Amino acid sequence: MKGKKKIHFEVSERKILLRVFDVLFVLLMLYIVGIIFNFDYFYITPSNFYWTIVLGGYVLLVGSVFEMYNLQVASNQFQVIRSIVLTSSTTVLFYLLTPIFTPVLPSNRIQILYFFLAIFLALLLWRMFYQKYLASHRFEKKVILISEKELADELISGLKSIDPHYNIIAFVNTDESSDFKILNKSVSILSVDNLQKFVSKNSISEIVIATQRTEEITVELYNKLLLLLENGFIIKEYTQVYENLTQRIPVQFVARDFYKYFPFSRSNQNQLYLLFVRFFEVIIALLGISLGLVLLPLILIGNAIGNKGKLFYTQIRIGKNGEEFRILKFRTMVKNAEAAGAVFATTNDARITPFGKFLRKSRIDEFPQFINILLGEMAVIGPRPERPVFVNEIAELMPFYQTRHVVKPGLTGWAQVNYSYGDSIDDSLIKLQYDLYYIKHRSIFLDINIMIKTISTILFYRGQ
Repeated sequence: MKGKKKIHFEVSERKILLRVFDVLFVLLMLYIVGIIFNFDYFYITPSNFYWTIVLGGYVLLVGSVFEMYNLQVASNQFQVIRSIVLTSSTTVLFYLLTPIFTPVLPSNRIQILYFFLAIFLALLLWRMFYQKYLASHRFEKKVILISEKELADELISGLKSIDPHYNIIAFVNTDESSDFKILNKSVSILSVDNLQKFVSKNSISEIVIATQRTEEITVELYNKLLLLLENGFIIKEYTQVYENLTQRIPVQFVARDFYKYFPFSRSNQNQLYLLFVRFFEVIIALLGISLGLVLLPLILIGNAIGNKGKLFYTQIRIGKNGEEFRILKFRTMVKNAEAAGAVFATTNDARITPFGKFLRKSRIDEFPQFINILLGEMAVIGPRPERPVFVNEIAELMPFYQTRHVVKPGLTGWAQVNYSYGDSIDDSLIKLQYDLYYIKHRSIFLDINIMIKTISTILFYRGQ
């Protein structure tokens, strides 16, 4: 009964594909260059195979910093070429400057040029092939949605905007008594009777159920779904799909049975993990304070000329378990910026001085918060701490908002590296979704991912 399916790569599989072939193409190109040209800087023998491991590690790490594995960047020709140039240049620089783990610098400097061009061309050729022949065809996933009629269009457009290759081609209305036509003309409306036949004919990848009213899953529909499941078809719940695609929790579709949908990560109670994290937080805080002291003379001059006010600025913020603390920042706004009352800061806020804008974009304005981290009031990674007036306002409108206070607020976080500056309640909802995802999936690997993305944010001057 099962129709022939096209090969489909999940989001995580696409990222693995990019990483594996980045390294393979680089090594293959270096091998080809070694044969064609008199290139003997990089060659592999049983005694120096670790050169390959080091080079592969550099390519993957530097590529992550410069967003080579961001799927939106990978599908954009201009952005990926920029990332390739930065990745190739930085990888070569690091490789040349670590001769303990890498070959000794060549006496013939043309070897360095061969080395750079080999890495650059390998990444460029592979990524152009990826864009032309893989990204536009192999990643399409055909999906059937089962939901209530009032949610259909919102869910279809929402999933499509998240991943253009996630293609909902049919819809089963659980409320069959209603006269309903879906707005999206590319989506077929199915009856329960035609579901099985449609799945077999159209190479369906999965079926998504987005209804919280279990009584609308009739016996007939249940039996059809059970038969499809027994024949190997994938059936998923909408919140699971949404979370996997967006890496945030869809609180707007989550019912009041909160713990059913996101039990917290065990890392939040793992004493070894917390001790390990605290150890590195102290080290990072001390390094950050030291760097801040080095930059302090320049910041003093810039503040005196550009801000014309006190150097430091403090605010009351909400920390772990709802406890208040006073956050430290370098001043970035004009004096008496909130004389008319507290308001959200906006992207092009007129209250921010030109020097303050530089401090924010470079994230230098947050250096004093390393003191908050050292005092244990903040963490390096966690939800950004919000002001009490906004916490109270948002919590009244948004379920689960206070949940973000079960962990320490952070200097950077999953929401900060994935979403632009928020200046409205709607933006706060999206950032909350990211914060809850972090709390649910908190781990060393996610922390490292956030740190790498934070470095990208700073290097590309995208601070908030």
